[in-house]
Amino acid sequence: MTAVTAEMVEAIPMPAVVIRHDERIEAANAAARTLLGPNIGGRHFITALRQPSLLDTIESCLRDRASRSTTYLTNDGRQDTTFRVTAGPVTLDSGPAALVCFEDTTHVARSGQIRRDFVANVSHELRTPLTALIGFIETLKGPARNDPVGQARFLDVMEQEAHRMNRLVADLLSLSRVEAEERVRPTDRLDLAALLRDTVHGVAPLAAEAGSEIVTELPEGRVSVPGDADQLRQVFTNLVENAIKYSGAGARITVSLSAPEFQPRLRASGVVASVRDTGPGIDPIHIPRLTERFYRVDDHRSREMGGTGLGLAIVKHIVNRHRGRMRIESEIGHGMCVTLLLPSS
Repeated sequence: MTAVTAEMVEAIPMPAVVIRHDERIEAANAAARTLLGPNIGGRHFITALRQPSLLDTIESCLRDRASRSTTYLTNDGRQDTTFRVTAGPVTLDSGPAALVCFEDTTHVARSGQIRRDFVANVSHELRTPLTALIGFIETLKGPARNDPVGQARFLDVMEQEAHRMNRLVADLLSLSRVEAEERVRPTDRLDLAALLRDTVHGVAPLAAEAGSEIVTELPEGRVSVPGDADQLRQVFTNLVENAIKYSGAGARITVSLSAPEFQPRLRASGVVASVRDTGPGIDPIHIPRLTERFYRVDDHRSREMGGTGLGLAIVKHIVNRHRGRMRIESEIGHGMCVTLLLPSS
């Protein structure tokens, strides 16, 4: 192989190997050596690439001089990875060969799995109340046709299930809008301290009904940040409502906000807003998954409280849109604290 050809292989921005007609590996770039092993040069390609479909693809390319493609599955030590492998005919000074390139399509496979999981979860979430509604309708048309007390009870449950589906659809639409706008950073400026006061005032009746106390620790003056007022109000309403619902009677919920100052995690000036409660808390093992769609620590209790499993996913996307950071801390018996870092400029 000439030096120019070797440089060309090295310049390919993905793992690539050249396999001679005698089935030996003539050259491999740095990415290929990282993927397949540092000492693959000169070896028979079967010893480096052991998956049957890939071996068949390369052998076919070498035999009939036509391009072929297949899928190569491996693991990088942390997760399964998927590559789309293309083998195309090339010519070396020593004769015909095949250029084999590995394109990482893991993100495509993961996106497809996320989409399938999302459809399955939505179908499950809708099927449960729909099944209940159908069952009650059949009962009202049959055994409870002449039972006014039973009819009233069934209609109450049907109303609850209908409201549950309505909340789910509303959250799905909200999540869709937030995701569509996630790459567009808000430019309007708002007073975050005033927004938090309004939010706490709005959820005060819910706290009173639950027997909880909300305390605010907010600066006296204006705290100006760039942001979407409706979305940030949705974020803090969600966080405070969650604290009220899951903390239980007698809980204390503290909503705090700092004045703008340099935040190392943002590498810029920012504010720290937090919602902290004195509830039962959760096992820290759940924290990494709390912002996943439809993830619930206690599935039954969440549904009883009217949760859709989408609230923190919406919060995460809104915070991302504002170029902020979110941190969740909790342990059993010591409540939960959700902290948001938001840029102030």
